[in-house]
Amino acid sequence: MISEVHSSHQCCWLGTSYGYQAWLQMLWVLLVGFSPVSRAQQGTQPQSIKIEGDITLGGLFPVHSRGPAGIPCGEIKREKGIHRLEAMLYALDQINSDPELLPNMTLGARILDTCSRDTYALEQSLTFVQALIQKDNSDVRCSNGEPPIIPKPERVVGVIGASGSSVSIMVANVLRLFAIPQISYASTAPELSDNSRYEFFSRVVPPDSYQAQAMVDIVKNMGWNYVSTLASEGNYGESGVDAFIQISREAGGLCIAQSIKIPREPRPGEFDKIIKRLMETSNARGVIIFANEDDIKRVLQAAKKANLTGHFLFVGSDSWGSKNSPIEDQEEVAEGAVTILPKRASIDGFDQYFTSRSLENNRRNIWFAEFWEDDFKCKLTRPGIKYDPGRRKCTGEERISRDSQYEQEGKVQFVIDAVYAMAHALHSMHLDLCPGSMGVCEKMDPVDGRMLLQYIRAVNFNGSAGTGVMFNENGDAPGRYDIFQYQMSNVSNPGYKIIGQWTNHLRLNPEEMQWSGGDRKIPESVCSFPCEPGERKKMVKGVPCCWHCELCDGYQYLLDEFTCDMCPFDMRPLKNRTGCRPTPIIKLEWSSPWAIIPVFLAILGILATTAVIVTFIRFNDTPIVRASGRELSYVLLTGIFLIYLITFLMIAEPSVVVCAFRRLFLGLGMCISNSAMLTKTNRIYRIFEQGKKSVTPPKFISPTSQLIITFILISVQLLGVFIWFGVIPPHTIIDYEEQKPPNPEFARGILKCDMSDLSLILCLSYSIILMITCTVYAIKSRGVPETFNEAKPIGFTMYTTCIIWLAFVPIFFGTAQSTEKMFIQTTTLTVSMSLSATVSLGMLYIPKFYVIIFHPEQNVQKRKRSFKAVVQAATVTTHLSLKSNDKQNGESKVEPDRSQ
Repeated sequence: MISEVHSSHQCCWLGTSYGYQAWLQMLWVLLVGFSPVSRAQQGTQPQSIKIEGDITLGGLFPVHSRGPAGIPCGEIKREKGIHRLEAMLYALDQINSDPELLPNMTLGARILDTCSRDTYALEQSLTFVQALIQKDNSDVRCSNGEPPIIPKPERVVGVIGASGSSVSIMVANVLRLFAIPQISYASTAPELSDNSRYEFFSRVVPPDSYQAQAMVDIVKNMGWNYVSTLASEGNYGESGVDAFIQISREAGGLCIAQSIKIPREPRPGEFDKIIKRLMETSNARGVIIFANEDDIKRVLQAAKKANLTGHFLFVGSDSWGSKNSPIEDQEEVAEGAVTILPKRASIDGFDQYFTSRSLENNRRNIWFAEFWEDDFKCKLTRPGIKYDPGRRKCTGEERISRDSQYEQEGKVQFVIDAVYAMAHALHSMHLDLCPGSMGVCEKMDPVDGRMLLQYIRAVNFNGSAGTGVMFNENGDAPGRYDIFQYQMSNVSNPGYKIIGQWTNHLRLNPEEMQWSGGDRKIPESVCSFPCEPGERKKMVKGVPCCWHCELCDGYQYLLDEFTCDMCPFDMRPLKNRTGCRPTPIIKLEWSSPWAIIPVFLAILGILATTAVIVTFIRFNDTPIVRASGRELSYVLLTGIFLIYLITFLMIAEPSVVVCAFRRLFLGLGMCISNSAMLTKTNRIYRIFEQGKKSVTPPKFISPTSQLIITFILISVQLLGVFIWFGVIPPHTIIDYEEQKPPNPEFARGILKCDMSDLSLILCLSYSIILMITCTVYAIKSRGVPETFNEAKPIGFTMYTTCIIWLAFVPIFFGTAQSTEKMFIQTTTLTVSMSLSATVSLGMLYIPKFYVIIFHPEQNVQKRKRSFKAVVQAATVTTHLSLKSNDKQNGESKVEPDRSQ
C-alpha cells in the first residue's frame, strides 16, 4: 500500500526526520538497550548550532550539566561548556580566514549539546549519521502522485568531541559504524586506546595510561611504596585507577593498600565510611585519586570532619589539576596535594575573541544568552520565558571579564588543536586528491572516512600553544604534563605551584615542594619502615611492600635484604651485622692471672730444685747424699726440674717448636720422677721380701742396675712420643669453637698446639700408671723401719700425688664447656704438676737439704751393717709390731723398753 502525503503545493516536501526515524530508533535500541524518550516527553527542544560551510564538522560539548531524574539537561556549564564550544567557533573562524589552510574552502559545523550524559549524547549524535543512512522512499507519494522532494541532510565528515570519556565511548560506537573520524579534546580513558574497538577515535590529549605512568613515577620518586586509590564510578575514574594499578604492578616496588570506588549516587555518610576505610591502612598516607570535582571536594570535607588534616597525601589526576573549586573551604586538608594536568597554555587570541563576545555579535551561539544570564547574574526578556522579578534585568551592555570574573578554561587549547588537526588532515587530503582544484573536487565528495582517518593519524604541526600535535598508531597524543602542588604555607600567594614536568620521563624539583605546615621533608607513605642494619625482611604473604624486620642473631650476618647467613667459621659478624670480620686470635698471655700463679709456683720450684741439686753436687760424698742413692736422686731431681719447666712451655706462644717440646716434656718430667721412685720402692720391696726367704740379696739392686731399669721405663715414654711425632707431626691450630659464646662480640680464636684433651691424658697416662704402681709398692713397703732409706717418704709422696691428680681430673674435664676452658685447664694442669713436683721435692729432699745445710753435725758416717744384719733388724721390727698389735687387740698393753 502506497502512503499518500498531502500538500498544498505542486510538490510536497518531507522533513528530514521522516523515513529514517524508525531506523534510528532501531539503532538506538541495539546500542543502548531501551527505547529513547521523546524530546516532547523530556520537555526540551532539539537544539544545535549550524555553521554553513563546504565541509561540515560535528561538535559535541557538555553545554549543560546532567539533569535530575527524568530531565536530561541541567544548568549551563560556563567553562567546560561555553568556553570549549566557543573555542571551536574561534578555531573555525581562524581556519576559514587563513589563506594557506584549506584555501577556497570553508569549514562549517553542526554543534550539539551532550548534557554531560552518555545516553543523551548518543541520541544527539545520531544527527551526524543521517546523511549516511540509505532510505527507501518508493512507497511515499504526494497527493498528486509525484514522489516527494526530501531535503538532503548535511554530511558530517568528522566530529570534534566529546568531553567525558563515557560520552566519547558511547558516541564512538556509533561513529565507527559509519566510518566517521572523531577527535576528542578531553577524553582520557585508557580504554579508548584500543584501536580494535575504537579505530576511528583519536584525541589531542594524552590518555590516562600516560597520566597513570606519570603518577606512578611521582609516587616512586617521593619514595612511597604503599598507597591507596580512590576512583569515581565510571570510565574515567575506574580505568584511570586500573591503569595506575597495572603500571605499578609492572614497575614493581609499589603496593596498593586499598582500592575504593566512589558510587555515582553516594548515600549519606558514604564519604565518612571511605575515610574510615582509608584509615584501616593508616600507613598508606598517599591517596591516588581519579575522581570528579564533586567527589574530590566531599572526600576533603570528610577528612577534615574526621580531624585528619595533614594526614592524607593526595596525588590527583587531571580532573583535579589546578582547579580551585574542589578545594574551596578545604585548603588546609588539600595542602601538599600533588596534581597533574596535561601541559597547556592560555591562548591569548581566544581571550581577545571571547571577551569581545556580546549578545549582538554572537547570535550564532544559541546558548550564549543563557550563558550571559548565568555569567552576569541577570535576566533577559525572552519569548516564552517568564520574567523573574527577583533578578536584575540584563542591559546587554555588560562585558565579559570587565563585569564578570573570567579565566580561560584549561581545555580550550585542546579544542582548538582538535579542530586544526581535522583541518590539516583535510588540507593534506585535498592536496593529494584534488591537486590544483579550487574547492571540493569529486574525489572528496563525499569524503571517505577511512581515508580521512589515515590523514588525521599522519598530521604533525605546531598547535595553538606552540607544542607539536601528532598521533600514534592508537590515535593518542604524546604525554606532556605539568605537575602542580597546592601550597599555602611560607608563600605570599597560596595556590598551585608547578613543581615539575613529565614528558615520557619525570622531571621533579623536590626542593620546590612543601607539605602541611610548610615542612620541606617529603612525608612517608610506606607499609613497613626500612629495617635496621643487620635485620632481614620477612615478607608478608601477598603484600610485597610489607614486611617484618627480624634480627640476624648469633653468628649470622645480612647476606641480602631478605637472607641471613652464617659467617665463615673463622669470622664473626660486624656489630651492625652487614658483613663478617675476622675473629680475634688470642693465646694465654704471660701477664694473665691464669699464667702468673703457675709461673710463680714454677719459678719457686725451679729455684728450690736448683738449690737442692747444687747442694747435692756440693756434698756429693757426704753420708746423707750417698744414703739417698745419688744416681737415682739426680735422675729424680731432673724429672722434678722438668715438671717445673713444662709450665713455661704450656704458657709460651704456640709454635711448631713449642708444640714439639710440649709433647716431649709434658709427660717426660713426671715419667722420669715416677720411674725413679718406682725403681726405689721396687728395690726396697724386693730387698725385704727376699730377706724373708734368704740372706742372699736380690738381683739388680746395684746403682747401675737401678739406672738401667729407670732408663728402660723412661724409654717407653720417649718411644710413644716419637711415634706420635711420626704419625702426627706437631703443629699449631686456631680453635674457633672453644671460645664461641652466644654473643659473637666475645668470640675468640684460640691459638694452641694440636693437643686434644684425650691426647694430653694419653701423654700423661704412662706416668700415671707408673705413679699408681709406685704407690702400690709404697703401700707394700710401709713396714720398713723409718730410718731405713726413703720407703715411707716415697709412700707419703705417692699418696699426696694421687690425691692431687684425683682432684685434677674433675677440674680439668668439668670446665670443658667453659669459655675460659683453655686458660682454666692450662692453669689446672701446670699447678697440679708443680704441686706434685713440690710434694716430691718437699718429702724426699728438703729434709736432707735442711740437715746438710743447717745440721751438718748429723751428716756423719754411722756403723756399717751387713745385708744380713739389716734384714734381721727389719724382721725383728716387723715381728714386734705384729705382737704389739695382737696384745692391743687382746686388751693388754706393753710399754716399750726405753732402754734399748
